[in-house]
Amino acid sequence: MATAMTDPATILVAQGAEGGGAALDQVALMTGAAAVVGAVLLWVAYLHRTRRITWLRRLADFSGRLMNRPGWVALPIAMFLATILTAFLGFIWDVSLHVGKGRDAGPLANPAHYFILVGLFFLFMAGMLAVILPLDEKPGRAAVKITRDWYAPVGGILIAGAGLYALIGFPLDDIWHRLFGQDVTLWGPTHLMLIGGAGLSLIGVLLLELEGRYNRPDPERADGRFLWAIQAFAFGGLVIGLSVFGVEFDFGVEQFRLVLQPMLIVFAATIALISARLTLGALSTLVLVAFAFAVRYIVAVLVGTGFEAPRNVFPLYLGAAIVVELLAVVPLIRRRPLWWGALTGLGVATVGIWLESLWVERVFVNPWVGGMWPELLAMAVPVGVAGGVIGAMLGTVLRGEALPRPAVRRGLVVAAVVIAGAATANGVIIRVPENASATVALTDAAPEQGGRMVTADIRLAPADLIGSDPEWVEILAWQGGTGDDSPGHGLVVDKLRRVADDHFVSTRPVPVHGTWKTVLRLQDGRMQSALPIFMPLDRGIDAAEVPAPESFTRPFVEEISVLQRERSFDHPSWLIGLASLVVLACSLALIAAMGWGAARVNDRYLAAGCTPNHKPTVEP
Repeated sequence: MATAMTDPATILVAQGAEGGGAALDQVALMTGAAAVVGAVLLWVAYLHRTRRITWLRRLADFSGRLMNRPGWVALPIAMFLATILTAFLGFIWDVSLHVGKGRDAGPLANPAHYFILVGLFFLFMAGMLAVILPLDEKPGRAAVKITRDWYAPVGGILIAGAGLYALIGFPLDDIWHRLFGQDVTLWGPTHLMLIGGAGLSLIGVLLLELEGRYNRPDPERADGRFLWAIQAFAFGGLVIGLSVFGVEFDFGVEQFRLVLQPMLIVFAATIALISARLTLGALSTLVLVAFAFAVRYIVAVLVGTGFEAPRNVFPLYLGAAIVVELLAVVPLIRRRPLWWGALTGLGVATVGIWLESLWVERVFVNPWVGGMWPELLAMAVPVGVAGGVIGAMLGTVLRGEALPRPAVRRGLVVAAVVIAGAATANGVIIRVPENASATVALTDAAPEQGGRMVTADIRLAPADLIGSDPEWVEILAWQGGTGDDSPGHGLVVDKLRRVADDHFVSTRPVPVHGTWKTVLRLQDGRMQSALPIFMPLDRGIDAAEVPAPESFTRPFVEEISVLQRERSFDHPSWLIGLASLVVLACSLALIAAMGWGAARVNDRYLAAGCTPNHKPTVEP
């Protein structure tokens, strides 16, 4: 690794290295393609707005007649629902490829990126379609004025904004990698932009559909099961969208403490399920959970079997759904929905998460051990209560009922963000042990993939390095290459068997050849550390091989230095902090926009005495 710091401006214009950004020819090709597609879309929008084409309006009107919604609602929602699963499939496939193979040769060399890009681009287009479609009407009382006679629905603006936020993550991700190397983790700041924008776009979809309910072309025509199913589809997508922040845990390659996983499950469950129960009625959360399970299962099988990449498991959310349905009998749900949301969030963060732990223990690599439950509850309960209140406020808006006064609701949103941020900050705090090491004795096993496989006998020093109930003591071998002939399609995790306080042995062979990165990992409370067992020679990042002799003693180091081998520290110390703050500011702006949109729709329609099931008595 270079010792002299390089000028950031020089890095940004340099040809991408293997461990850094994309090659400049790929950057130019992607930029050019995006510019061409964008220009075509702008031209179509111009032709529509100037009434030089009619086919787009006819298509929107046809969709509107089917759904009994204005065309500026029906067609964008149909496009959105058709494309969001494409982006999700690409996302899971992309994570799986990084787990099984490692870094990309470039963005155009990863087939999953095409699915993500197409999905996110059409997501953005769906929002923009809702913005450009209204011609001879103001699309509802909450519409935002763009020009003298052009108004756009709030939901369309939010979908487009969320899609743009996610799309911006792609070029920013390349810049990030040029500055800091490839942080092979889902929780890289620009990676969170990609998944956060897609996940939060579902709130925009729900608000756009609400605006359509307020402005139904045929107010006497009752919504049938088809419209209910579309709403349920959107809420099910919200469950999946909010759950993707924990996908590293789903693959068993989490690079953060295990206590974060239940908190993330509570966060997703309370917001999505509580708002859905208030909006859709009895037993709706069970339908959502079944839908989310079906989508996740199909994608997991398709990626793991069809694409021959590591397969993932996923949270069930059934325990949370049961708690929500049981507590829906409490009269608070009608009289004080926000208090009901807080109470239900508490139930989800306690009983619901205990029920979820039974599923986690059965199917996940790392179950939730007894010693982590005090901290687990200390993090999950505040997040659950806060998420329950946010879910109840969203459900209140979607039911067409009044929110609290502005100062109260803004305070609740800010408090929820602070609570979630504080819990997350606590979860990422780790302690790397000093003067800790392991003596490893390797025994050759039957070769696989034509390469060396070994079992390990491991003794830790000092003897009391870990307690009686650690979150994990395991050997992780990953990035060995996907395919049926690769063990685990490029991922092997061996949970070691404890023989004595400081003595652990393998339960299965692990690979130490080829491109495999094989690591001994420990986590016990806040202590999290790792040491390499085998690392291949990597000329692309100028990294030497770490061999796997029959026996050796090595020190434990900060885990991120082993798992994120491509990361570069050849930059000014303040730069990563500044870059992270920029991403954080963009993320908070997106959250604020969602809150603004929900409040605007709620206030504008209720002030006129409108309900979602009746057309306004006075046209806007």
